[in-house]
Amino acid sequence: MPLSNLKKTDLPRHLLTVKEVAELDNCSEKAVRRAIASGLLQAIRVGPGGRLLRIDPAAHAVYRQAYRW
Repeated sequence: MPLSNLKKTDLPRHLLTVKEVAELDNCSEKAVRRAIASGLLQAIRVGPGGRLLRIDPAAHAVYRQAYRW
């Protein structure tokens, strides 16, 4: 399928891992998981059984904007 026929939603998105977000925010992976568990940071569960967490870069930007320290 030519790229011109693809919709924006058809293109693969790069989702961030918990580790990548922790490195970007200079904090621990546990702190990122706490933010996800408390609902401060939106995450997507992927993989078998939904075990893996991925964060959309846009959701991470919203989180950083709202919770600057």
